[in-house]
Amino acid sequence: MKWFGREERTPPRGPAAVGVIIAAMAVLGFGSGRACGTFEIEVLSSPPDLVSGGDARIAIGIPYGVPARRVRVHLNGDDVTDVFQKVRGAGRLEGVVTGLITGENTLAVTAGRRGRWAASDLVLTNYSIKGPMFSGPQQQPFLCADDGDRANAELGPAIDDDCSTETVVSFKYRTTDGRWADYDPAGPRPDNLAQTTTLDGQTVDFIVRWERGTINRFIYSIAVLSPRGQVPGPPDLSAWNKRLIYYFQGGVAIGRYQGDPSRSRMLYEYGLSRGYAVAYSTGTKTGTHYNLQLGGETAIMVKDRFVSAYGNPDYTVGVGGSGGGIQQYVYAQNHPGLIDAGIPQRSYPDMITQTIHVGDCELLERWIDLRVIGGDTKWADWSNRTQLEGMNAINGFQNPFLALYPPGFPAGSSECIRGWRGLSPLVLNPNFGTAPGITPEDQVSTEWTHFADAINLYGVADDGFAANTWDNVGVQYGLSALKTGFLTVEEFLDLNANVGSWKDEPEMVQEGCPFLPCPDPSEAIGLPPFPDVYPNLIDPWSWRNMALSPDGGATPAPRKEADPGAIEAAFDQGHVNRGDVQIPLIDVRDYLEQQLDMHNSHQSFAARQRLLNFDGDASNQVIWFSEPGGVDITERAFEVIDEWMDNIARRPKRGIDRNKPDAATDTCFDVNGDPIYAGDDAWAGILDDGPDGPCATVMPPFSTSRIVAGAPITGDIFKCQLMSVAEAIDQGVYGSVTFDASQTARLEAIFPTGVCDYSRGDARRP
Repeated sequence: MKWFGREERTPPRGPAAVGVIIAAMAVLGFGSGRACGTFEIEVLSSPPDLVSGGDARIAIGIPYGVPARRVRVHLNGDDVTDVFQKVRGAGRLEGVVTGLITGENTLAVTAGRRGRWAASDLVLTNYSIKGPMFSGPQQQPFLCADDGDRANAELGPAIDDDCSTETVVSFKYRTTDGRWADYDPAGPRPDNLAQTTTLDGQTVDFIVRWERGTINRFIYSIAVLSPRGQVPGPPDLSAWNKRLIYYFQGGVAIGRYQGDPSRSRMLYEYGLSRGYAVAYSTGTKTGTHYNLQLGGETAIMVKDRFVSAYGNPDYTVGVGGSGGGIQQYVYAQNHPGLIDAGIPQRSYPDMITQTIHVGDCELLERWIDLRVIGGDTKWADWSNRTQLEGMNAINGFQNPFLALYPPGFPAGSSECIRGWRGLSPLVLNPNFGTAPGITPEDQVSTEWTHFADAINLYGVADDGFAANTWDNVGVQYGLSALKTGFLTVEEFLDLNANVGSWKDEPEMVQEGCPFLPCPDPSEAIGLPPFPDVYPNLIDPWSWRNMALSPDGGATPAPRKEADPGAIEAAFDQGHVNRGDVQIPLIDVRDYLEQQLDMHNSHQSFAARQRLLNFDGDASNQVIWFSEPGGVDITERAFEVIDEWMDNIARRPKRGIDRNKPDAATDTCFDVNGDPIYAGDDAWAGILDDGPDGPCATVMPPFSTSRIVAGAPITGDIFKCQLMSVAEAIDQGVYGSVTFDASQTARLEAIFPTGVCDYSRGDARRP
């Protein structure tokens, strides 16, 4: 597949695709340009304004009637015609131009008979392989990978302050007992060398050419089958199936580090065994950083390297779990043509909207825990926490934090604890984060938050810290529980008066136990976990950094408002998945709700609703769930994606939806990988008011604290529009619940500026 530019799109989801397809054909030299006698020039390796590393693969569509031998190509005035070869049967030339200068370069194409055919030119903007291109000033301090981390990629030490390393090419082979081993091209054929059969039916020796180095300060890897030629020079592509996998990796981190590469992802055994080339970078690992502007830039540069050096793939498919899945959704939106299909695993629609309910978790956990400590038996039942937090909670579930609680505290846990604990300080507290090898001086002088990691995107707030999107003004926690009768009016009022918010960054202090070393257990036994009394002891909720009521709720706790401009920046700069994702997607996850895993299942449907909200069409997204601990269905997803992409290539006018294979349908699988049910109604009842479909019945999703508070499943409202309490009562926001005069006055005191009206969307969304 090709880059269609930063504004043009890949084939649309529905059948109304003719205009876009014709435009795409023109870009490729098969449309009006050739017929009108003009050359069509396309950069295959990247958008023309985002070339990196000094080279680029170029395609030139030749006008009808022009002999290829008459075409001349000049780069900045120098004749580079010799690097281009005619592509048989395609009416075009293709080649790699090198020696690009930093900045603008002009590629000009002419034919021998001047005047008969119009000359064409294209400006290529080239950037250093060290970056940046559009992500802004590079982060300092920035730590290079240590010897152990570089060892995963078998790289030598950094050779400059940008953490650059020498580019290395070596060879690995797969052994008959399923291991990777070094391959010596000059030695005899190993007795334990395995063979593999590619997607195209070739059976070859399982030998891999493995290239590593640094791009945009991060460690990158390109691997491809190389059964014939293991010598310096051009790669052996005889077994390449002309498809590229970009492996995006997950995790949670906040930057300032080159990262630790994953050997299993760099050498993705399934993909390589089937003949795919595999690209990877620590810069597209969210366990290195969560700046998706920087990540998208890095992915463009890595793919540029692959296409320039190896060739233009028929298509590029993304794969990766958690943050790796997020990147597929976000980069498909922000950088059309980077990937042509995706297999997001255990995914979320994006990262930044997850911080909304992450910030709620500890506020709610603290309120509930204090009720339990105070003897409220209702909250001794852990499952009741779901009524406020939305996510699952289970009695008796193993909870390592219980040892920090007063004796007799009931056993159990919640997803807020098991899945998300520790992320509130990592996202919000400028004192908490760190990176391997950071000095004590840099630790205390560096702002450690997600927002500071992407400060080039969010901007700087008036207090000098990075602008922050977190906001809970007007949020009525537990609203759904009030309407169902689970919460009494007095409980609802107490919750919202005491739940509080987060302090502004200048007021925050370093975390305590259990995030930093805990005190001797003998010192903590029997002590209530109150950090205002014992500031150096137990504080699993980050209580010390909360903005709370000074008098137990008589004076309602303050709420936090997002910094001006931060939310708009998140939308404008593409950190929010707006649903403008126009590629085939098989959203794969194992159902982990009973494990209280953070990769909760409603996220797939949040992504689907965003697609629907964007243009009314989510036909490009297929949702597959499997029972936990069973067969990995990812390999099956690759097979279906390949059939889907082949259909699109053969019948582009049908668009994405009408090219779906039969297997590209919503499905739930059992532990053996066999379908429990497959069909368009598999997940019915989740995004509509009808009865639950077969898959929704056996694998029901939970929700979040903001959904409980009345927000939509999309989870993309940072700051709600407000309405007065009187308006909320008049509009039936509270269902059949009534408030007497004193309760109404109390509600108005808790929400002096009004309560959320989620029907009107985000107050600061562009």
